[in-house]
Amino acid sequence: MKSTQQVKKLRDMTPDELKTQSAEMREQMFRMRFQWVMGQTESLVKIRALRKDRARLETILREKAKER
Repeated sequence: MKSTQQVKKLRDMTPDELKTQSAEMREQMFRMRFQWVMGQTESLVKIRALRKDRARLETILREKAKER
């Protein structure tokens, strides 16, 4: 149920907002991977969830680009 609400929220965003969100997610993913390698975190589940969320975002961004 959470992912459907999240997808609806993403679809309501403009392409510029989606690009900004993608950049933020990319930065967050970098920090999480770095922490994982350094052994500072045990949140592999969070890394996987973030990767899936970013993939959803990129898919919606591509769909909006095709609409133009």
